[in-house]
Amino acid sequence: MQTINIAIIDDHLLFRQGLISLIGNVAGFKLVMEAETGKELLEKLKQSDPLPDIILLDMKLPDMIGMELNHFLQKDFPSIKIIVLSIYGQERFIYRMIEEDACAYLLKNCDQRELITAIMTTSEVGFYFNYNAMKAMHSAGKYKNLPLRHVNNIPIELTGREKEILRLICSELTNSEIAAQLFLSIRTVEGHRNNLLMKTGCKNTAGLVIFAIRHGMFEINF
Repeated sequence: MQTINIAIIDDHLLFRQGLISLIGNVAGFKLVMEAETGKELLEKLKQSDPLPDIILLDMKLPDMIGMELNHFLQKDFPSIKIIVLSIYGQERFIYRMIEEDACAYLLKNCDQRELITAIMTTSEVGFYFNYNAMKAMHSAGKYKNLPLRHVNNIPIELTGREKEILRLICSELTNSEIAAQLFLSIRTVEGHRNNLLMKTGCKNTAGLVIFAIRHGMFEINF
């Protein structure tokens, strides 16, 4: 099993200690960094080698809001996957953070099993969207049955194969699982995935799922 390096940013010591204890008890999880402010996290990341694979990010920090910190992380450390842990359950917050390339959004009252699942799924397939996240995206999706468009409003066309692979991506299949199901090589699947990212203007797998929901392309079970 590949080790998942995890960082935690939260200004509440007791909550942070609880996460540290949980991570320490899960095989394959390794805590590599903790911080209580955005500035502290960014300074530690500049000196970190290797970087964490996943950051558990609180939405409300003493020196900046989670959305602002997320912008810095996406700009300077795009390889790191962000899982938001927040007390804010309003759909507008959830959708906005996912639209800003967060890979998962969990409420702080979620149970330990869901957090573990979210970390493992995000590490493996690039995103984890639970009921709350999917509901928020469906509520915000106002483009159903409209022509497909790039994020810059450029009309695009997807091939039948690209649509098929996008459907499987939305079903949380990995590249190797998609390759096996479609009798393709992993490299071919990776090529189609890269084409999807380029055509849609999405930055990551989570963005592709948002794109599919926005355009009403698939009925996604949640």
